[in-house]
Amino acid sequence: MRRVITRSPRRVLAALAGLALLPGAVAAATPGEPHGKPPGKSPGTPPARPVVGTPDMDHGCARIDKRLPTLPDWPAVRSEIKRNPADEKRIARIVAGMTLAEKVGQMTQPEIAAITPEEVGRYGIGSVLNGGGSWPGRDKHASPQDWLALADAYWQASVSTRTKIPVIWGIDAVHGNNNVYGATLFPHNIGLGAAHDPCLLRDIGAATAAQVRATGQDWAFAPTLAVVRDDRWGRTYEGFSEDPRITRAYGYEVVRGLQGGDSRGLGRRGVIATAKHFIGDGGTLKGQDQGVNPSSEAEMINIHGQGYYGALAAGAQTVMASFNSWTNEDLGITEGKAHGSRKLLTEVLKQKMGFDGVVVSDWNGIGQVAGCTNASCARAINAGIDVVMVPNDWKAFISTTVAQVEAGEIPMSRIDDAVTRILRVKLRAGLFEAPKPSARPGAGAQKALQARALARKAVRESQVLLKNNRKILPLSPRSKVLVVGKSADSMANQTGGWSLTWQGTGNANADFPNGTTILGGLREVLGAGNVTFSETADGVDPKAYDAVIAVIGETPYAEGVGDLGRRSLEAAKLYPGDLAVLDKVSGKGAPVVTVYVTGRPLHVNKELNRSDAFVVAWLPGTEGGGVADLLVRSRESGPGYTGELSYSWPGSACQTPLNPGQEGYDPLFPAGYGLRYGQTGSVGTLDETSPEFGCGGTGGGGTATEDLEIYNRQDVAPYKSLIGSAENWSGTEIGADGEAAHAEIAVVPADVDVQGDGLKVTWNGTGAAQIYMQDPAGGGDLRGYLNADAALVFDTIVHQPPAARTVVSAHCVYPCLAEVVATSLFQRLPVGAKATVKIPVSCFAPNLDFENVNTPFLVYTDGAFSASFANIRWVPGAGKDADARDCADLT
Repeated sequence: MRRVITRSPRRVLAALAGLALLPGAVAAATPGEPHGKPPGKSPGTPPARPVVGTPDMDHGCARIDKRLPTLPDWPAVRSEIKRNPADEKRIARIVAGMTLAEKVGQMTQPEIAAITPEEVGRYGIGSVLNGGGSWPGRDKHASPQDWLALADAYWQASVSTRTKIPVIWGIDAVHGNNNVYGATLFPHNIGLGAAHDPCLLRDIGAATAAQVRATGQDWAFAPTLAVVRDDRWGRTYEGFSEDPRITRAYGYEVVRGLQGGDSRGLGRRGVIATAKHFIGDGGTLKGQDQGVNPSSEAEMINIHGQGYYGALAAGAQTVMASFNSWTNEDLGITEGKAHGSRKLLTEVLKQKMGFDGVVVSDWNGIGQVAGCTNASCARAINAGIDVVMVPNDWKAFISTTVAQVEAGEIPMSRIDDAVTRILRVKLRAGLFEAPKPSARPGAGAQKALQARALARKAVRESQVLLKNNRKILPLSPRSKVLVVGKSADSMANQTGGWSLTWQGTGNANADFPNGTTILGGLREVLGAGNVTFSETADGVDPKAYDAVIAVIGETPYAEGVGDLGRRSLEAAKLYPGDLAVLDKVSGKGAPVVTVYVTGRPLHVNKELNRSDAFVVAWLPGTEGGGVADLLVRSRESGPGYTGELSYSWPGSACQTPLNPGQEGYDPLFPAGYGLRYGQTGSVGTLDETSPEFGCGGTGGGGTATEDLEIYNRQDVAPYKSLIGSAENWSGTEIGADGEAAHAEIAVVPADVDVQGDGLKVTWNGTGAAQIYMQDPAGGGDLRGYLNADAALVFDTIVHQPPAARTVVSAHCVYPCLAEVVATSLFQRLPVGAKATVKIPVSCFAPNLDFENVNTPFLVYTDGAFSASFANIRWVPGAGKDADARDCADLT
C-alpha cells in the first residue's frame, strides 16, 4: 500500500476542488449559485449566451481562477483588439480589385523548401512556413542573417506584385525560436504549467517574439492550448496542464507577450500568435495523435475550449485547426475531422465566439478530410479554413481551388471572407507599412536570440520535488558528487522535440552553443573538481561521494512518434537502461538524487524506490543550470522548489486517463503536489508490479482488444525495421533517419498519411530482398489476435507495381513462417494513391506459431517494385471487415 504525504494536504484538496469542471462533474454549479434556470427568466426564454473577456488579474497578469463557472454554451469572446473602420474600408477596396487567382494565392501557404522567392511573386502567395527541421539553404546552423536574407527575398517578391500585399512567414516557435541555431530554448509547456506563474508566460512570449523578429518571421505557431487528458499522447509536453484553469490563464498571457498587447493591433515588437489546435487535440481516445475526441459538447466547451477563451480575449489573430476528429455517435456527434467541420470552424469559432482573424490549417490537414486530398478540399475551405498549409502540393492546390470556385463548389463569398480576414491580420500586424524584415526593429540582433536569465528562472520555477528522504536536498555547496545517467550531459534530451529538428533527434551538444547541460550547471555551482561524471556508472564507487545525482528519463520525440498506444506508462520498460544505472548506485553507500527529464508523467515506482530524492525537471530547454541551482544551496536557489504538478502522476502502469473529477481518481501524486525544502514527502516502498503485455491484455490465449502497433511513424518497441538481401540476410537496421540501402533494395522516408510517417521501399529487380519489422529479443505470444479475428493492416502507396512474385509474411523465429502471395494485390492498387490493406491473420494459420511471433510484418520480392508503407499494425476484429482480403485470393 502506498502513502503520499504532501507538504499541505489542505492545499491539495483545495486544488482538487477547483477542478470540478472535468469529466464526471461538468455540470457542477459554481459555489453559491443555484442549479437550474437563472432568476428572472420566464420558462420559455432561452438563457443569454455567456460572454468572456479580459480575465481577473493578479499583479498585472491573468489570475489562475480557483474555479471556472460552468458555461452552458460556447461563449462570445471580447477581444482586446477591436475592429478599425478605416482598415475595413481599405480591405474592401483591395479585395474588390483582386483576381480570383490572386485571392487563392493569398490563401496558400507553401513550405520554404518547396517555393522560391520568384514563385512567391509569380503566384501572389500570401504566406510561407518552415516546418520543424527546415532552415534556409537546408543549413541547420543558418545564421540570423541567412534567415533575414530569405525573409527579405520573399518580402521583396511579394511587394513587387500588382497587389503589393506583403507575404508573411510562419514558424513553429513553440519554446523559443526553436528552429534557429543559437537561440535560447525555454522549458516545454508541461514544465511551465508546473510553475503556476502566468506572468512568467507573458515574459517568455515577449522574449520569443524578440527571437522571431531577429530572424525575420512575422508569425509564431504558438501557443498550444491542448488540455491533455491521456498522457500516452506524444504531444503531452506541449500542453500546459490537464487543468483548464491553468490553460485559460496561460493562453491569455502568452498571447499578450507574443503580440505586444496593443488594443489597435500588434505591438511594434510583437509577432502574430496562433491559438492551436482547435479543438480537442488533447482529448483523443487512448491519447492517439490525430485521433478521435469523443467528448460531449459540454466537455468541449468547459474543458477543451478554455484556453481559446483566454487567447482570443487577449487578441490572438490566428487559430490553427486540429488534426483530430470530433465524433461520438452515441451522443449524435459526427463532425469527423475538425478541418472539415463547419460547425466548429464557422458556427462555433467565427460566429458564436466572434473570432474575426484567420483560421489556418495544419500541415496537409485538409488531406485528411473525407473525400479530399492534400491539393484539393472544397469542404475544408467551405468549413472555414482561410489559409491552407499545403507544403509541397501548393501549385496543384491553387489550380484546383480556382477551378472549384469557377465550378461553384466554393462560393466566391467564402473566398472573399478568407482574404478579408488575411488582410485584416496583416494590417493589424502593421505589415503594409513595415519595411523589409531586415530593417525592422530587432532584426538580426544576436543578443535578441538570447534570454538565458529568463529561461534559467523558468527552469527553477518549473521543477517539482516529489521525494526528499532525510531532507537530502538541497546539497551543500561543498558536496562532492557522482553524476550518472544518459541525460546529464545531453542537450538533445533536455530540449526534447521541436528543437532544431522536428523530432528533436539528430542533435549534439555542439548544436546548442549558448546553452548549459545539467552536468555543466552542476560543475558551475559545485566546481568542476567536485563533480565526477560516469554516464553508465561503470567502474565507480558511490561510497566515495557525498551524493549520487542520476539524470535519466525520456529521449526526444514529437507528434505521433511519441504516442505510447497500448504500451504502458512504465518508465522501466520504455527506458530500461535508466533502471540499470540506478541499480548500480542505489544502496551503495551514498544517497541517490534522481533528476527525471520527461515530457509527461510516467510510472516510475521502481525509480522512486531506488532514489532518496526525486526531482521532475520536465524538458528544461537549453538552461540546464537552472536544475543545478535548486539541487545545491546557492545564491540562485532562492526559495528552492516551488513547482507544483499540473498533471496527475500515475501510481500504476496502466493508470490513464488520470484526471481529477473522474471516478476512482487515485494518483500516486495528485495535481497540485510539490514539496519544498525541508519537507520529505516519504512515499514508502512502492508496488513495482506491472502487466507483462502492456495495457491491452493482448498476450496469451485470451482475446486481444487493443491494436498491436508495429510501425507508427517510427518503430514501435520492441520491433525494429530492417532490410535483408543477399548482401546481408541477417538484416540491416533502418536508421533513425528512415534510410537504409543494399544493392538490391533502398529505403527512404515518405509521406503516406501525414508528414514523414512512412517508409518508401524500392526493389530494383537485381535480386531478391525484403523489408520487415522484427523483435530482436525473440518471439511473443500473439494468439490473442488470432482469437480476435485480427488483420494485419497497413497503409500503402504503390509507386511501381511488382514485376515478380511478391509475398507478405509473418515469422515465428525463422525458419518458422507463413506467407501469403500479394503480387496481384499490389498490382491492382491504384498507382500513386493511398490505400489501406487488411490481411486477416488467419491467412497465416496453420503454418504460423502464433505463440512465438517475432516478425509480424515482412514484404519480399525478387523483381522490381516500389511502394511506401505506414501505420503498420495488427487490429482486432479487422479480419471480419468488409474490405478485408479473402485468404483464398492470396495464394
